[in-house]
Amino acid sequence: MNVRDRCVLVTGAASGLGAACVRKLREAGARVVAFDRAEQGPIEGDGLIPIAGDVADESDARRAVDAAVRWGGLHGVVQCAGILRGGRLVSRRGPHPLDAFIETVRVNLIGTFNVARLACERIQANAPNEDGERGVLIHTSSIAAFEGQVGQAAYSASKGGVAAMTLPLARELGPLGIRVVAIAPGVFETPMMRATSDALRRSLAEQIPFPPRFGHPDEFAELVLHVFQNPMLNGTVLRLDGGLRMPGA
Repeated sequence: MNVRDRCVLVTGAASGLGAACVRKLREAGARVVAFDRAEQGPIEGDGLIPIAGDVADESDARRAVDAAVRWGGLHGVVQCAGILRGGRLVSRRGPHPLDAFIETVRVNLIGTFNVARLACERIQANAPNEDGERGVLIHTSSIAAFEGQVGQAAYSASKGGVAAMTLPLARELGPLGIRVVAIAPGVFETPMMRATSDALRRSLAEQIPFPPRFGHPDEFAELVLHVFQNPMLNGTVLRLDGGLRMPGA
């Protein structure tokens, strides 16, 4: 799909991977609805509509989808909204707080599903292109879905769910001309990772075969744009990690 003059909804759009996707898509000529908890930020400008809201809230997500439809039709969704909350199942303070587990799954997994279902309701009405394609869904999983570390039970479960629903959704939506792809990034320079200690950042970078550094958000956005452009990418989870395979602790 050529994104020029097409409208794409990006979640988690105000920072990190989402903000990079907003920039890349706009450079490619797309119109972008930027959906994030915060409406204000460096992403504002021409060719963009910022929408503030919660991805797991039906009314907020529907408002973002409707904004895209009114702006000439929704043809793509890039879901980058997510949170990372670590914690052992049991510690000296007691069991892992259940509300922390629920919130991680609510944002990362339920939020992704919520936006996808509301978006596809509208995308299926698009006129198909020459390949019969009506739209593309790109979801963000994580290598933690496959190699979760100690303290990542909630995060790994939420991102594993995103990975697991990729193929079933692609099979369901294929007859409608809608592709579904997930990207599983490794460690990237994002606000989420910058909040970690310098020692942890150095340790993680040293484990990456090549290049031995954190990924840049623009590199994630480049893959997102390629997924839009390559119609044979469907029903799969693409690792973007420099060859990193996280060892067990």
